[in-house]
Amino acid sequence: MSPEPTKAESIAVIGASGRSGVALCRALSAAGLAVRPVVRDAGRWAATGLPGAPRLADLRDGPALRAALAGAARVVSCAHARHAPAILAAAPEGAPLVLMGSTRRFSRWRDDHGDGVRRGEAALLESGRPGVILHPTMIYGAEGEDNVQRLAALLRRLPLAPLPGGGAALVQPVHQSDVTRSLLAALRRDWAAPEAVVVAGPAPLHYADFLRAVCRAAGFAPPRVVPLPLAPLLALAPLLRAVPGLPRIRGDELRRLTEDKAFDIGPMRERLGVDPIGLEEGLALTFAWRPGGEGRG
Repeated sequence: MSPEPTKAESIAVIGASGRSGVALCRALSAAGLAVRPVVRDAGRWAATGLPGAPRLADLRDGPALRAALAGAARVVSCAHARHAPAILAAAPEGAPLVLMGSTRRFSRWRDDHGDGVRRGEAALLESGRPGVILHPTMIYGAEGEDNVQRLAALLRRLPLAPLPGGGAALVQPVHQSDVTRSLLAALRRDWAAPEAVVVAGPAPLHYADFLRAVCRAAGFAPPRVVPLPLAPLLALAPLLRAVPGLPRIRGDELRRLTEDKAFDIGPMRERLGVDPIGLEEGLALTFAWRPGGEGRG
């Protein structure tokens, strides 16, 4: 059992210069905790403006990673979960681990991303090490993340929104602030054994309703949703990639738009003590910032 981290302990954050890593390091620094950023590119870390001298390590370089993590009281990784075996091998003995996974691991449409998360989860659970792997759903609202903004920009130009199955599949996006709170809670918790916990928004909704909510938050009326069968959309996807201004959508992404991504967040609330904010509130925070300095998001 590990006590809550103290201000004298060093918390190694792998992938500290990524979006979730930056948000976590900012929160840890604000709490007065000692952060040890572990990154591949010192310049990218410097660009964040956050305190702390980075330790340089490629996750494929075992000796360098071991040296970067040496002496850390706790290790949290915001890198892809496929690197879990390397992190487990390099982390100091007894140091609790917090890893970032993805709910892609539950998709029935197999791909390298989801398979890597499955392998990472299995490595942690089979290791017996104290810690947790958090599986967030689609994350929105991170600093520098523009997926929702780009979606809004596209929908603003479209008279119709063609969606497989009319966008009836369920989604449960989670705001970056709740991902950060979950990571902080995981670092503070005593983990007697390795666990896996899903991190998601408060309730699922249909993808079409998610699109409408994005449009309303961006300040315009949503286009009419047009249901289309999956097969013709799959056939059109390679052709649409050649049209400037349209998003590049792969076949596996279209297939995943037809499967429900709805999750029980009881364990998130019970194990982490995090009650996520609603989509309307999260989108309001996301669209409070505009390029050119009109606010912040």
